[in-house]
Amino acid sequence: MQRLWLIFAQTVTVAMGVLFVVSTLKPEWLVRQTVTTASPVSVLTSNPLSAAPPPITTTGYGEAARAALPSVVHIFTSKEIRTPRHPFMDDPLFRHFFGDNTDNTTQRRTSGLGSGVVVSPQGYILTNNHVVDAADEIEVALQDGRKLPAKLVGRDPESDLAVLRIDVPKPLPAITFGDSEALHVGDIVLAIGNPFGVGQTVTMGIVSALGRSHLGINTFENFIQTDAAINPGNSGGALVDAQGRLVGINTAIYSRSGGSLGIGFAIPATGARKVMDEIIHNGGVTRGWVGVEVQEITPELAESFKLPPQGALIAGVARNSPADKAGVQPGDAMVSVDGQPITNPQSMLEHIASQVPGKAVRFGFVRRGKPLELTIQVGRRPPPETRNTGEE
Repeated sequence: MQRLWLIFAQTVTVAMGVLFVVSTLKPEWLVRQTVTTASPVSVLTSNPLSAAPPPITTTGYGEAARAALPSVVHIFTSKEIRTPRHPFMDDPLFRHFFGDNTDNTTQRRTSGLGSGVVVSPQGYILTNNHVVDAADEIEVALQDGRKLPAKLVGRDPESDLAVLRIDVPKPLPAITFGDSEALHVGDIVLAIGNPFGVGQTVTMGIVSALGRSHLGINTFENFIQTDAAINPGNSGGALVDAQGRLVGINTAIYSRSGGSLGIGFAIPATGARKVMDEIIHNGGVTRGWVGVEVQEITPELAESFKLPPQGALIAGVARNSPADKAGVQPGDAMVSVDGQPITNPQSMLEHIASQVPGKAVRFGFVRRGKPLELTIQVGRRPPPETRNTGEE
């Protein structure tokens, strides 16, 4: 019995060894082969490795860029400036050898660059006023490489907008205006322009904030803030939405180095279009004016002089202005214009500017703690050069 058990144990050991060797060297011997009657065609169609690759799909904002790029142009300007002459010109010996120039100034030409947006097939271009301000010559470079001289149709320094026109034999691709009032914080936007003169460039970002004001950039401020990279040369270029529609005119950046820090500002397209239409039809923008100087009502002023918490404090009244003729006095607090509440000096400025010159408008005030209503015949807002600083 003991001998039989020993033989059985040796047999099992040998069998296990053979199985180990076969599984290591010839594992296919241990796989059970099955016969299939599937045709070669059915095998090929069921093999994922040999199936046709799916179509390649692209993601991004290429369609928006392609829709807007042909409408964005580059603007080159030049102007002649006068600079004080060198102090050596006051030296008689120097003037004896190098000529006697009695003029105290010298002339030299400077050049600038910016961007613009084609807003009409007839060649009208919307840009920033500071891009073309005081320029003697303006040249526009189209996307197809053509460079054409441009004429200044009109400008509005207080909104920093200007309109140019170029003569073209064929209609130009005009951009499609979007509704900037429908923008929300977080919406994707693209900035298109000519930064640093390197050529047409597209950058992407989001709407960081809306209604930015009190920045000291323009008289009338209602900026879209974006983190899309805006650099020198982008001014006057397009800020477009994800469908390629114009929602803003790139205007300024906040920067300590001169380059983009992710804080850029654009004029909303809805307001820019109103200014543009008025410039094209009238050559300029007409706004209402009453002739007052205002300041913000702080909590301390409100408590000390019994002023309302919101409104605009009248700090001065221009002589013979509409406000002076109506009886407005320094120390009054303006709280409404034509029934619309005034929250701060900027709000007051915008409400008055929107009034039609010559129209009699009801203004609400608080004088010495008591409400007061006055009717003022609104005048026409004078140009900034002829108006006292801070006078509205």
